[in-house]
Amino acid sequence: MIKRNLYLEEIKKYMNKPIIKVITGMRRSGKSMILKLIQEELKKDKINEDNIIYINFESLIFMDIKDFETLYKYIIEKTNNINGKIYILLDEIQEVKGWEKAINSFLVDLDVDIYITGSNANLLSSELATYIAGRYIEIKIYPLSFQEYIDFASKNDKENALSLDEYFNQYLNFGGLPGIHIFNYNKEEIYQYLVDVYNSILLRDVIARNNIRDIELLERVVLYIMDNIGNIFSAKSISDFLKNQGRKLSVETVYNYLKALENAFIISKVQRYDIKGKKILETQEKYYLSDLGFRHAKLGYQSNDVSGYLENIVFLELLRRKYRVNIGKQENKEIDFVANFRNENLYLQVTYLLASPETIEREFSPLKSIKDNYPKMVLSMDNLPESNVEGIKRKKIIDFLLEK
Repeated sequence: MIKRNLYLEEIKKYMNKPIIKVITGMRRSGKSMILKLIQEELKKDKINEDNIIYINFESLIFMDIKDFETLYKYIIEKTNNINGKIYILLDEIQEVKGWEKAINSFLVDLDVDIYITGSNANLLSSELATYIAGRYIEIKIYPLSFQEYIDFASKNDKENALSLDEYFNQYLNFGGLPGIHIFNYNKEEIYQYLVDVYNSILLRDVIARNNIRDIELLERVVLYIMDNIGNIFSAKSISDFLKNQGRKLSVETVYNYLKALENAFIISKVQRYDIKGKKILETQEKYYLSDLGFRHAKLGYQSNDVSGYLENIVFLELLRRKYRVNIGKQENKEIDFVANFRNENLYLQVTYLLASPETIEREFSPLKSIKDNYPKMVLSMDNLPESNVEGIKRKKIIDFLLEK
């Protein structure tokens, strides 16, 4: 197993502390592997295997555990004759109805350290979540970062001698789901795998969970988002687009579809932020994919859209680094990202190449118009030395992604 230290080190800070570790993220993004890595850490610490209880609710072995009462009874019976702290690891906990009640009881009745994963953003927002309120820490798992992609690819005989630019070209084409690395850089097999994962998430975490009946219309909404990465639009834009195609879908239903896709971690909504007025704007937003590979597997890679793909990659990297991210509006100009961490901003422009004076002016002038002293940066794919123009840094995107 390749360690994903970015997450493992964060989780280890909370090991053996009376706080539930809630690991969330899209299916196949690596949550189950994180639980296995936790098991390995526990064994290294000489924890008896009998004291580690692991349940994957996607396995048919545990198909009878459907509600909190059955789960509680199963764990209590398993721990009856075990001494010492019990380590409970529960994978895809959202499959258990009322799971929060069982988790709360384990905290009361047992000496436990609890780790759970879930593939739905609503996991901690239900009324039942009050049972564990104030007693959990959420750790969000994303598909592989570029550094992690290199770590995985370098273990593969067909990929271990590539240059950084070649690795990045793969990353841009295939995305960051860990599972793609078993296909030996076979484009056809990777894209088939990505389509299968996408269909599985759509069916189980969007359609079934939200009782969506018109699957074809939902698909059209997703394809519209995929085709407009990096563009500002609204639910009304999607509704109007479908109307022009002879299909009716109300703005309210589009909103419901978008929310369902967000809850399944397929997409992320990014709102606009008025830098001068210091407020979030309620209209027009951007949506980014949790994994670019889905877009290319469904629609094919289109080189004229590469700036949007690069934005998507930088957006996900900012989330990994714990930034809150918005699109910036500075009077009539747009800033690609206003990233905020601990009340300090980072302003970013992302473009493919600074190939002309017009492009340079377009990317740098919005940042020049911001009068505060927070860091400002233009990221591109140019093979030029890092530079500084009137306090604005220019960096190669690859270098930015590989920063510690």
